[in-house]
Amino acid sequence: MSLGKLLVLVLGLAAVAFSVRLALTGTAGRDTEAHSRPRRQLDNVREKAKDLERQNQNAADDLARRVGEQ
Repeated sequence: MSLGKLLVLVLGLAAVAFSVRLALTGTAGRDTEAHSRPRRQLDNVREKAKDLERQNQNAADDLARRVGEQ
């Protein structure tokens, strides 16, 4: 197979892949909203988990202080 035919084949496959991606996602570029939504949700979950850990630690510290005072 000559180099020219190989180049045409690769470019053709790239064009087909691009058109399929365009048809499936609806955008030619990156869909940043679709990628950032799960990331934002995960960040919110991590923030809530840290907040709960902080609250539990404060409650444990308060309990330890009360037990230590008695």
